[in-house]
Amino acid sequence: MDAPSTDDATLMQAWTAGDAGAFGTLYARHKGALYRFLLRTMKDRALADELFQETWSRVIAARARYRPEAKFSTWLLQIAHNLAIDSFRRSRPQADAEETEAVLAMQAAPEREQPEHALSDFEWRRRMQRAIESLPDEQRTAFVLRMENELSVEDIAAVTGVGRETAKSRLRYAMARIRDRMAD
Repeated sequence: MDAPSTDDATLMQAWTAGDAGAFGTLYARHKGALYRFLLRTMKDRALADELFQETWSRVIAARARYRPEAKFSTWLLQIAHNLAIDSFRRSRPQADAEETEAVLAMQAAPEREQPEHALSDFEWRRRMQRAIESLPDEQRTAFVLRMENELSVEDIAAVTGVGRETAKSRLRYAMARIRDRMAD
């Protein structure tokens, strides 16, 4: 089998039939996007690492139940999303948004030290990361799935287990909040 040009559903079927190389190709293809999704969703590298491993463990355990009705990447991200939700439920945030913003404000350089005419690439990325982190969990997940994983609204709805209009609304609100935060 020519793995680099083979679609994910065929690779899953080959892997289920015993082709270990097919799993290697799937892993190589999707590990980066999965890890970025988890890291941006969880905001904690150790927890993202743990959920990354758990996601792949679940994929391995559920490979015989995989049905190619949805894209493999959608199925994979849905598993990761469900694990993230479970993690959020187990440990609620200890600091609220105001406390978090106060800590970040103390660490940021004073505005008078920043160039007034343009932001450096580093500063822009830092502001974008803060804006993403300030989103409510559901909106942040929708935003990351769209921007990082380039999923459609329908795929976002499938991953998060909500209706299309709910996913569309979460994405719209997330985009508006990001624009507002970046305009400040």
